[in-house]
Amino acid sequence: MKSNRVAKWVKVALVLTTVAATAGCGAATQNQGQQADTTKQGAATGSKSAAVTINETGSSLLYPLFNGQWISAYKSVDPNVSISAASTGSGAGISQAIAGTVQIGASDAFMSDAQMKQNPSILNIPLAISAQQIMYNLPGMGKDQHLNLGGDVLAKIFLGQVKYWDDPAIADLNKGVKLPHEQIIPVHRSDGSGDTFLFTQYLTDTNSTWKQKVNFGTSVSWPSVQGGIGAKGNDGVVQQLANNKYSIGYVGISWLDKGTQQGLGYASLQNKDGKFVLPTSANIQSAVNAMVSKVPDDERISLIDAPGATSYPIINFEYAIVNTKQPADMAAALKKFLNWAIDTKGGNKAEYMTKVQFLPLPASVEPKSKAQIEKIGG
Repeated sequence: MKSNRVAKWVKVALVLTTVAATAGCGAATQNQGQQADTTKQGAATGSKSAAVTINETGSSLLYPLFNGQWISAYKSVDPNVSISAASTGSGAGISQAIAGTVQIGASDAFMSDAQMKQNPSILNIPLAISAQQIMYNLPGMGKDQHLNLGGDVLAKIFLGQVKYWDDPAIADLNKGVKLPHEQIIPVHRSDGSGDTFLFTQYLTDTNSTWKQKVNFGTSVSWPSVQGGIGAKGNDGVVQQLANNKYSIGYVGISWLDKGTQQGLGYASLQNKDGKFVLPTSANIQSAVNAMVSKVPDDERISLIDAPGATSYPIINFEYAIVNTKQPADMAAALKKFLNWAIDTKGGNKAEYMTKVQFLPLPASVEPKSKAQIEKIGG
């Protein structure tokens, strides 16, 4: 790959030398400037792609970004490329990318060491920063009132150890808040989900019983809790929460507005420093800043429970799970789209990110994603 690139630039240099000898120094300088501009533009956008369709499936958290923002925007970048998106859950995104039935598996979760060992040609490419909030249907709570909750008490709720909203474990975190003596209805994802991966990591980090009995993953063996409900996708969780008073569940942040529009509240979560913080962009960014120096070259890393007084505890990279083995036309189209997606002047710019409550990739992470993208088709 590197030798081909050198050969290419040698040829360009020879052409420019010939132009200079034929047309004179002034014309050569003008042509060389035009060549540099064209090269710079090509590096940013790539050449015109062949007519292909990129199929994406997986994360319901990433779906609003793909379907609501990127697909229509990318038409003006490369009209030859069509993109289809489906909200099927991160587990399905990973498995279908491995199977080769889609080109991009969208996932809130990175692949495990065991999965990578079995599938060495698969990449985990961060596209953006997202988060997850805990939402609840608690009649009587004010619109701007947020319960304080932490991983330990949430684990006890989903283990069935804390059964009522006025349990001392919740009341002690919310002094002065009138809590009803109503049974808690925990709602979890029934499909393989990156949101489950994130939520159960938070519980595993903060509750030893949960770690021992359940642990974390895109799918876990949920404890049997009276009244507990399974729902498919973030949209399914939001709907079940809206339909069931006194319920609680975990929801990807791109669905925050839809949840609040349904009258749901969301919690201030206890972070590693013991502080209760909301999923604001500033608090999410604080967590990113605390973790960014630890990102490895393959970019598989948990960002859960970052240190810092203002760090929001449930944040993550949103991943494109991609097989490096692609036909030439598809590889070129994929590389061009993914480079656009992570560019702060392209898919990562604020007008797309803020509409789904995401943050752009940190400046130090973007080159690592670019290096991974370059491996596609290689």
